[in-house]
Amino acid sequence: MAAKDSPFQTPEKKTLKDQLEIHIPSDPRFLKIIRMAVSHLCELLGFPVEEQKSTVLAVDEACTNIIKHAYLSDPNQVIEIRFHLLENGLQVILRDYGRKADLKQMKSRELNDVRPGGIGIHLIKSVMDVVRYDNTLETGNELTLIKYLRPK
Repeated sequence: MAAKDSPFQTPEKKTLKDQLEIHIPSDPRFLKIIRMAVSHLCELLGFPVEEQKSTVLAVDEACTNIIKHAYLSDPNQVIEIRFHLLENGLQVILRDYGRKADLKQMKSRELNDVRPGGIGIHLIKSVMDVVRYDNTLETGNELTLIKYLRPK
């Protein structure tokens, strides 16, 4: 494959060193790989420890939602995760091939409704600077998350 045909080339002329792609089964046992990757990439970019932890938690929650809602807990599907190191942050793109997300139904329950579950979307949106869902693909969904590095 010629360099110009590489799947790692984007219009922003990113280089391979700026990107990482991981494919994992939709099995919660493999989410640790993603958590470790997010943590390490945040550390490389210079995020403060608390922002590293919250970003890891948000991406983990998004992957858990894919497993639960797009794949209905079927551990034999695939989640594709693309990481892009930006000059000022980290972009994470999560791709699944499961059930289409109903964006009208995607909302957190009220935070004063104290019970397990249902606040993942609130967590993701409160931690990440950009949260963009795309369910217009032929199959599945794509979720783009961006966390910007705050100036010191």
